[in-house]
Amino acid sequence: MMQSNRAARAYEAGVAQRSQREQEADVFIRATGALRAARDGGQLDRVRAVADNRRLWSTVIDLVRDPANALPDELRAAIVSVGISVQREMERSEPDFGFLISINENIAAGLSGQP
Repeated sequence: MMQSNRAARAYEAGVAQRSQREQEADVFIRATGALRAARDGGQLDRVRAVADNRRLWSTVIDLVRDPANALPDELRAAIVSVGISVQREMERSEPDFGFLISINENIAAGLSGQP
């Protein structure tokens, strides 16, 4: 039990030292990893990865549409537009995993400050 407390404190300390943007980038990186793994996996793996990615993008769109969001209107509109495209792709019977992965990678790179 003591070991798990130390692990929890170490995790909290690590998270506290990382910016919100870095943490958000990690969410996209994890979703991208799941999509990559599922792309050549079984049907259940693909369904789970797409469902997780759908939840991610639904949350992003909701947060960006929130009137209290401080991002510039033009950027908010662009993110919503991308999100809608991603959602449409995920609604297809055979989503293009390459497209979904590419979009998530680009978002993660932007959040990380990578070119």
